[in-house]
Amino acid sequence: MGATVQAFGRLDCAFNNAGIEGQLGSTAESSEENIDRTIAINLKGLWLCLRRELQVMLGQGGAGAIVNMSSVAGLVGFENLPAYVASKHGVIGLTKTAALECATRGIRVNAVCPGVIHTEMIDRVTGKDPAIEQQFVNMEPMGRMGTPQEIAEAAVWLCSPAASFITGQALAIDGGLIAR
Repeated sequence: MGATVQAFGRLDCAFNNAGIEGQLGSTAESSEENIDRTIAINLKGLWLCLRRELQVMLGQGGAGAIVNMSSVAGLVGFENLPAYVASKHGVIGLTKTAALECATRGIRVNAVCPGVIHTEMIDRVTGKDPAIEQQFVNMEPMGRMGTPQEIAEAAVWLCSPAASFITGQALAIDGGLIAR
């Protein structure tokens, strides 16, 4: 971000994307190390970026848009992913808090909540096994995984003037997954 401010003299928008899935396993079996590492990356790492972006935007007189990466796992629970679910719920809470704090300063803060998106994370979880991949596809009412491009387009829209009256929202981009 420092290079951006140095090159352009200001920061108008930012997208914070931090995420690891953590270890699979029940809440009762999850290790403290798993919780600590996942929260440190997914929530604290995102907060460190958000804090600095807000400082810069406030320092330049306000105005701007920030989008944080959460997940549908930040909107609902999923079995055997306690650290990931907790971290992504935390991102939504942090987003809503920052949005309220900055609304009168012209800084909008929102989150995107992807469903099953075909990324390296899904490849790690499925081991690229077609049968396991199909299980993830079957979770999606639209019958397919989403693409990173679809998430990027939503984030760009949230940063644009077209979304000028939207702040504090967690936008599900999930092919209908949580509509069930």
